[in-house]
Amino acid sequence: MLKLQPVTATIGAEVFGVDLTQPIDDALSDALHAALVEHQVLFFRDQHIEPADHLALALRFGDPVAHPAYPTVPGYPVVNVLENNEAKPPKIDTWHTDMTFMERPPLGSILRAITIPGSGGDTLFASLGAAYQSLSDRMQRYLEGLEAYHSFAHGFRQSLAEPGGLERLGDAVRDNPPRRHPVIRTHPISGAKQLFVNRLFTTHLIGVGERESAAVLAYLYDHLEVPEHTCRLRWRPGTLAFWDNRSTMHRPVNDFWPAVRIMQRITIAGDRPI
Repeated sequence: MLKLQPVTATIGAEVFGVDLTQPIDDALSDALHAALVEHQVLFFRDQHIEPADHLALALRFGDPVAHPAYPTVPGYPVVNVLENNEAKPPKIDTWHTDMTFMERPPLGSILRAITIPGSGGDTLFASLGAAYQSLSDRMQRYLEGLEAYHSFAHGFRQSLAEPGGLERLGDAVRDNPPRRHPVIRTHPISGAKQLFVNRLFTTHLIGVGERESAAVLAYLYDHLEVPEHTCRLRWRPGTLAFWDNRSTMHRPVNDFWPAVRIMQRITIAGDRPI
């Protein structure tokens, strides 16, 4: 039987009583949908599954979409491999919501631990809804109706600057021009308002001056990231994290390198335009 243990009062829940090597029936699927919306990120322990099981879980929520910048598991073109080792240091250590450079940003992502360092390598998650709710009424009114640009090239600027980076990622840059999204989005299921900007992909606010945009975004980024809006996951082999990309952002803690860390991720396509 599905049981949930909240991680904090704001965000996150550990899931018990689920074996992801077994078929997911309608009742369990519905319960997981509801839990994801309520808790925003779900943590599963001791799930020693295969890519086929990983994919079966994702398909219960929508159509997977491959990330244009990462390799994939052979035979599973929508299962991305995120691997770091001595020769491949981690590059992204910035708070972000996945792939907001898309016209329809993803519904969510499911990240599975394969090889975990002996210490370090945790992931932080933050609630976009809690961040919105804790803004002052005046700031909420100021932000209402504002839009911001989100850019793939901005988010992957370090990779693009490397030798061969433009050749490797040129198609992704071309296929993902900057997109404009509302600064305040409404969750399509819960109806709750979410503060929808992030340090990695958001470039500037639309319709305000450059200095004002930079100052407001800097304030919002700091506000999003306060500890009261967050929870922290310590990975173990067999751990899965499933986050609602419509209501969260996350940040890897890259304190483990040069140890080896290998993860597999499926990203679920956005269910509708913002």
